[in-house]
Amino acid sequence: MSNSSSGKSGFKTVEEYLDSLPEDRCTALGTVREVVLKHLPQGYVECMQGAMIGYVVPHSLYPRGYHCDPRQPLQYAALSSGKSSMSLHMMAIYGDAAAQAWLQTSWKAAGKKLDMGKACIRFKKLDDLPLDVVGQLIARLPARDYIERVEKFLQSRKR
Repeated sequence: MSNSSSGKSGFKTVEEYLDSLPEDRCTALGTVREVVLKHLPQGYVECMQGAMIGYVVPHSLYPRGYHCDPRQPLQYAALSSGKSSMSLHMMAIYGDAAAQAWLQTSWKAAGKKLDMGKACIRFKKLDDLPLDVVGQLIARLPARDYIERVEKFLQSRKR
């Protein structure tokens, strides 16, 4: 493992990205990645999105792509390593009060402290995450349901 900057973009493969990280971060993100892949509903695919491991709805399933940049696939989740922490980005909980409440309750029940922005769960070490809760969170929303939610949101913005 090299100690190159974790903010670098342009990695072609997930393995290349993970290998660029310090060993502790490579191990932590690799473990979270395994949980994500084990629980990822059908329809989503893993890819590199700049300096993040992305879990997306591919254009083959949702040709419109991400509304701000249709060339990009619709992102569902992502893993990244920043300067002071690692992150699990969960786009599906952004603006979903019920999903956020479930996450907060489940995290607390696991005895962990949740450090979260609107859709970004930050962690400094693997032990900060209740991996069973992460797995349940990833598995909560099938791709077709996520597409419907996004479409409904975009329609509400047009009014």
